[in-house]
Amino acid sequence: MKKLFLFLLLLPAALLHAQQTPTRDQRMQWWRDARFGMFIHWGDYAQLAGNYKGHQVGRGGEWIMNRGKIPVLEYQQFAKQFNPVKYNADAWVKTARDAGMKYIVITAKHHDGFAMFKSAASKWNIVDATPYGKDVLAPLSAACKKYGIKLGFYYSQAQDWNNPGGAAARKIATEGWPNPDSTQIDAYTQAHTGHWDPLQTSASMSEYIDKVAVPQVKELLTNYGEVAVLWWDTPTNMTDEYAQKLQDALQLQPNIITNDRLKRPNFAGDYKTPEQKIPGAAELDGADWETCMTMNGTWGYKDYDHKWKSTETLIRNLADIASKNGNYLLNVGPDALGQFPDGSLTALKGIGQWMKVNGESIYATQGSPLPPLSWGRCTRKTTGTDTTLYLHVFNWPTDGQLHVPGITGKVKNVRLLANGKQLKATSNGDELVINVPAAAPDLIDAVIAVRL
Repeated sequence: MKKLFLFLLLLPAALLHAQQTPTRDQRMQWWRDARFGMFIHWGDYAQLAGNYKGHQVGRGGEWIMNRGKIPVLEYQQFAKQFNPVKYNADAWVKTARDAGMKYIVITAKHHDGFAMFKSAASKWNIVDATPYGKDVLAPLSAACKKYGIKLGFYYSQAQDWNNPGGAAARKIATEGWPNPDSTQIDAYTQAHTGHWDPLQTSASMSEYIDKVAVPQVKELLTNYGEVAVLWWDTPTNMTDEYAQKLQDALQLQPNIITNDRLKRPNFAGDYKTPEQKIPGAAELDGADWETCMTMNGTWGYKDYDHKWKSTETLIRNLADIASKNGNYLLNVGPDALGQFPDGSLTALKGIGQWMKVNGESIYATQGSPLPPLSWGRCTRKTTGTDTTLYLHVFNWPTDGQLHVPGITGKVKNVRLLANGKQLKATSNGDELVINVPAAAPDLIDAVIAVRL
């Protein structure tokens, strides 16, 4: 009887816990609705701006220490010059919000091991190792809360070229590889690892995981309020044992979601992360995915990289990705003073102007149900018994008629998203023919909403 009483006493608490534990779909819902986020690659490497000993280091940026094989003690001297006095977290987050972005993922620690936050696990951090002497994540967290933006942290869990015991991979060029995937690259780097400074191997990787990586992840998940995303990267030399320790730390944030780079294949995370490319339809398998991409040719700041993608390319990328049920994580690489490059600001402003008019065709949408469209892309949104197809027209028809294949449902109305103008449409079998104005309301991506 006593055991039964205890069981009945504990049962409500157990049920309450079960009700409070979010399902994967619940955790992922905001991310699926968001569709568009900002990646920020920022660290002490911005001080070098891609240059070392008077030379531009190919693919330098955040990889400059590895590519230049810079000794640990020499590299640490550069941090003594890192003083981002123009850093303004409020302005950063407002810029992201105005561009139509719904979340931010920032490099809390990249492969050089430099933490952009105060850490008790390693003095190699922005508070203890720089004249700036302040944690940059705390004000960013506050600004995200102010503007309603979700905050995520990138954390290099395996590679760490400064803290002893961290892994080191040779960065490889894959331009000549036929469609290289992450599995191929991981396999290659596993076979071609190597440190260049004895200080890097003065501890074991097991010690690094226990004394640096796990404690720092716990700090990130404890000290900055709600953390929406933990973005792992390059699982060089990771084992299932190490990965499990990091995975266990995530319990500090029950609603957190993670990507697929903790340790393949046994720690798949919540979504896939194709890098610098948009998958074709044949590559998609129904899983959640997010393309991360640079605006120019680099992640971390390089003062000589001015090959900026056009606003047209970025907006059409966003529409293409949303039409395939994916998210777009678009990168900014701030300079050593804490400023977004002008090229990034110009592009973000242009995207923001388009999103103010056409955001409903991106947010909370799903992929296209139509066959491939020669003139653009399609996203869709279902509300009750109604479905709205958003037709993203890249190539405006010159004959005044837009032919839309694959529509068999009853059409309630057709309108231009830019000005709400109603358009006439007729059905011809499984094709809808829409009469459109001679001039496109937007030369980059004019959106027509078809309500079925």
